[in-house]
Amino acid sequence: MAASNLILVGVNHKTTPVEIRERLAFTQGKIEESTEILLQYPEIQENIIISTCNRVELYARVDDVEQGIRRLKDFLCQYHHLETDELEPYFYSYQDNETVEHLFKVSSSLDSMVLGEAQILGQVKDAYTLARSLRATGQILNQLFEKAFNVAKRVREETGIAESAVSISSAAVELARKIFDDLEHHTVMLVGTGEMAELAAKHLISYGAKTVYITSRTYERAANLAKTLNGCALDFQNFREELHKADIIISSTAAPKFIIEKAMVEEAIHQRRNKPMFFIDIAVPRDIEPEVNDLENVYLYDIDDLQGVVNANIKEREREAEVAVEIIQAEVEKFNSWVVSLDAVPTIVEIRKRAEAAAMEEAEKTLKRLPHLTQEDHDAIQTMIQSIINKILHKPTVNLKKKTQSNEGHTYLKAIRELFHLDD
Repeated sequence: MAASNLILVGVNHKTTPVEIRERLAFTQGKIEESTEILLQYPEIQENIIISTCNRVELYARVDDVEQGIRRLKDFLCQYHHLETDELEPYFYSYQDNETVEHLFKVSSSLDSMVLGEAQILGQVKDAYTLARSLRATGQILNQLFEKAFNVAKRVREETGIAESAVSISSAAVELARKIFDDLEHHTVMLVGTGEMAELAAKHLISYGAKTVYITSRTYERAANLAKTLNGCALDFQNFREELHKADIIISSTAAPKFIIEKAMVEEAIHQRRNKPMFFIDIAVPRDIEPEVNDLENVYLYDIDDLQGVVNANIKEREREAEVAVEIIQAEVEKFNSWVVSLDAVPTIVEIRKRAEAAAMEEAEKTLKRLPHLTQEDHDAIQTMIQSIINKILHKPTVNLKKKTQSNEGHTYLKAIRELFHLDD
């Protein structure tokens, strides 16, 4: 893949602590400035900068791979006023096929902190759009990133890598949807205002839950969160009397003992005429008496239950990631074939030019010896020469394009160029 000379230099959450990553991060304004600076270096032909909370990566097409990698590392250090020796242990760098494979994995969320999360694809698209608007990309990086987006789409459509919940809050919602099928018009009650409970509530609302009650020992907190979620705050002393109104109850207080007991839930389910209730206890120590689960049409999950769901789903995503890797490897080969095929085009053009030049030279010599021929005769001979060249070169041209897309493409192309003395 010598024709592309693609390189990548970067740091991410796997190689570099957050205190280093944040010092290397780019705002959009800095990305624009940096992209234009990089284009001023004669050895850098194209470049794209990706900067997120989990990674900073510089992609480039260069004249010389080793020199280009060194240039990108030096630029990152100098631009952010950091010492090279300090950052060198954290950098990773790739070239050619490795660069292609890495970008495909990043876009397909195989390299994310949360395997399968969709946010990174949008960030990569934004980086590409900005680089194109600055005219920092050309044929190679344009094709590479467009291909990366297609690969990410294939991975999403052909694997289940993003289907199962891998956070406590999303696992809670996944279970709720299994119990109630459709969450629309169901009522949610938050007991406590913990972060995970708030996230779970937001997920439930996004799936159609309409009414949200919030209660907390500090009424002000409940009122503030109720405003955020467009819900209704309840006094903590009275929420037990309102329990029967809720289909889904999420509890996350710091209480030292159970605040929701079996008898309380028994009364609520009676008032509901046995309509199901789903309890999510994400407090430690637990807020809800375990015996609640013994009641008919009552479903109780605690933090360990939810973590078990998350762990099982993570394993499922890892299995799907193996399928995704196979897709990516096949797509890397396709991209590689496309890049190598670019080398065939100038070779074919040069062979045709030489054939045409030799044929025309001989035709001119012959026509000088035939002064009696008309202009119409000259034109007919010229057409005949062009037709002969086309017929002779058609099959070799087709075969050359095919051969350059094989594993031995570069070797084959080199032999052709030597055979026809094209590099003389």
